[in-house]
Amino acid sequence: MAKVVVQMNVSVDGFFEGPDGDIGWHQVDNELHGHFNDELRQMAEFHEGRRTYELMESFWPTADQDPEADAPMAEFAGIWRDTPKVVYSRTLATVGPNATLVREVDPEEIRRVRTRPGGDIAVGGAELAAAFARLDLVDEYWIYVHPVLVGAGRRMFPADGDRHPMRLAGTRTFGNGVVLLRHERARD
Repeated sequence: MAKVVVQMNVSVDGFFEGPDGDIGWHQVDNELHGHFNDELRQMAEFHEGRRTYELMESFWPTADQDPEADAPMAEFAGIWRDTPKVVYSRTLATVGPNATLVREVDPEEIRRVRTRPGGDIAVGGAELAAAFARLDLVDEYWIYVHPVLVGAGRRMFPADGDRHPMRLAGTRTFGNGVVLLRHERARD
């Protein structure tokens, strides 16, 4: 059965973006980007909220046409184009190639999709990840902690008052100081 995986970059103080949506503090070098590519290449689908989708769609479809693009960037452009995307939005009227627009998370549909062969499901976007968590649909969290204090912005996890037991499934430290904390939901 496929897993639902939330993959997110955060600061040491828990922000996934700084004030005004700033993500310039993300320390994605070739080693880390190559790792992202290795992990995301294996995904069956990318499920994204509107903001994440619009950000990604505005850059990645043609990123490999930029002569300045390094190898990991060019490689990810192909991964982005080739991987089917499910976009959750109540405001978008259309989405780009290889994407399907849905209005809200349907837990039964996600459970059905998880039974299909072909790889795991990557969830992108903090609000969408929170919706998946509220519906008990997340199997793993891959949190990439960047060695910076941002001080303000949007937090990765909302203060919903609910406890979600986790089990550490793995760690990895990258040369640039980013640390991957991979946690699985502790299910009975």
